Formats: sequence, structure tokens, C-alpha cells
Amino acid sequence: MEEYVKENRNENMQKYLEKAQVLIEALPYIQRFNRKIIVVKYGGSAMVDESLKKRVIEDVTLLKLVGFKPIIVHGGGKEISKWVGKVGMEPQFINGLRVTDADTMEVAEMVLGKVNKSLVQMVEQLGVRAIGISGKDGALLKVDKKYAQGKDIGYVGEIKEVNAKILYDLLEKDFLPIVCPIGLDDAFQTYNINADDAACAIACAMNAEKLAFLTDIEGVYKDPEDPSTLISELWVEEAEKLMEEGYIEGGMLPKLRNCVDAIENGVSRVHILDGRIPHCLLLEIFTNRGIGTAILHGKESRYYHGEQ
Repeated sequence: MEEYVKENRNENMQKYLEKAQVLIEALPYIQRFNRKIIVVKYGGSAMVDESLKKRVIEDVTLLKLVGFKPIIVHGGGKEISKWVGKVGMEPQFINGLRVTDADTMEVAEMVLGKVNKSLVQMVEQLGVRAIGISGKDGALLKVDKKYAQGKDIGYVGEIKEVNAKILYDLLEKDFLPIVCPIGLDDAFQTYNINADDAACAIACAMNAEKLAFLTDIEGVYKDPEDPSTLISELWVEEAEKLMEEGYIEGGMLPKLRNCVDAIENGVSRVHILDGRIPHCLLLEIFTNRGIGTAILHGKESRYYHGEQ
């Protein structure tokens, strides 16, 4: 009996030591990114699965509580498509962009507003003060009409200006901003904005240390049909080459272009993560190996400490 108790005690101690090691491994990352701005583009399956949604919000809340300055920019494409169908309309896309007529715009704004406040509620439940804002508020996101390879896709906006002062003020007052990707043009017409585009523009305007895209794939593959070709580190020059040579296709192409644009406009590093993995943000930011694909500028490494 005594041996059993001793063995059980040793097992428990080993578990505690493993937890302590995780915290020690995270320490240099917490030190490096303390008070730094991190923009998280939140979308895909992680917004639909309630369990994953909870994990993502827990991750971002933890980042806030250990001294980071996170900003969430959320999408809602799947939810919009669902509600468009409910009211008897058929979702239409041209070159991967949603065709947004006046009726669709009305539904999209309603749905995105609902999603926005549900995320605020989840953050508040974890004890962190959050404020959900639309790109219309304070002219946060000013847009021009966007075309898809010359084709008119309706009320879809291309961001031309970000009023970063609003977000700086919220961060200064210790709020966690949650941004809904809706904007206004010069005539005060409402436009839907691709959430990836909005996250990229906000990260650039805020000189963010990190921009993280939560997606439904593990990261960037050289061959999308071969999971073993996942690229863990990708420098801007390599990303450009992959796009030019046709290795990157479909929805990953504009996403990777956004990543490169962000790096070239002052964001220190960009991450493409699989949002279907619970706590993917914490695994990427606080561990030596990380997950997903890190897009870097120059020949620096994603690692700061420990074995590579």
C-alpha cells in the first residue's frame, strides 16, 4: 500500500513538473510580446463549433491577461450564407468573393452584428472587458467599392483608410476590441469587407507585432494534396516565388497575398493556423516549435528560445 501511494505521488509530481515546464517555456515569449499588439483574424470552423469557439476566446483572453494587446477581427461567412438561405436568397460568389446586393448587405450586417456581440459576451464572461465595434463606428474602416477582376460584386468594400486612433484608445483603456468588418465609403454607403482584408489593414495600421489567421487548414502546403509538404517557416521571398510558380491556389492565394502585404507594411510576423485545433493560438505563440505556418521577413527564425 505504501509503495502504491509513493508511486501515485511520483506520478502526480511528474504531471506538476510537466505543467511547470510548459510555463517556463512560455516565459520568454511572454517577455518578448508583453504590451505588443496582436491581431487575430477569427473565422472558419472555429466560429461554428461551440467548443472551438470557447477555446479561441479563452486563448485570446489569456493573451490579454498576460500582458499582450490582442485585437479580434471576425468574419461570419458561413453564418451569413445560412441566413441568406433562410430568407430565400441564393448565395453568389465571383472569384471567391461574395456578391453583395442591397438585400444581402442588410442580412450580412445583421448577422455580423449578432456574431460580434456574442463574442463580446464570451470575453466578458471570462472577466475581461471587451468592446465590439463595427468598421462604421468612428469611421474606423473607410472603403472604396471593390471589383473582382473587373466584375461588379455589389456592396463589397476595399479598405483605403483605417482610423487606428480608435483602437489605440480602446487598448489604452484596457479594453479588448472586437471588430466587425463593415465599412463606409465617402458617400456613407455601407459595404461588406472581407475579414482577411480587414485584419491585414488593421494590423498594418496598428504596427502589430503579430497577425494570426485562424483557418480550416493546417497552414501553407507546397502541394495541397500532400500533407507532408506543410511549410512551417516561409520567408516573404519564398512566398512570392510559390505564388508566381502556381503552387498556391484557391482561397489560400489571397490569404497568402494578405500575409505578404502585412509583412511588407510593418507587421513583424504573420501566422496561418488551423483553427480546428483546440488552443492553436497558445501552441503557436507560447511553444518553441509552434504549429501552422509562420511568414517571416528576411532570414530570421520564428524561434526565440530553447531548442529549434
